[in-house]
Amino acid sequence: MSKAECPICRKPPQDRFRPFCSKRCADIDLGAWLTGGYAIPGAPADPASAGNPTANDPEED
Repeated sequence: MSKAECPICRKPPQDRFRPFCSKRCADIDLGAWLTGGYAIPGAPADPASAGNPTANDPEED
């Protein structure tokens, strides 16, 4: 089994910042999440329904 590495710089992780080696690497990772650097692939969103979950519902008279 291989030893774990910091996902940012590949140094050995420190218990205090696990799975990272330092606060710096943890902050880099957090910044990537907050700015959209990481994304889960999925179907493209329909721009017409963005922010309006009922946009595709038929209107009631």
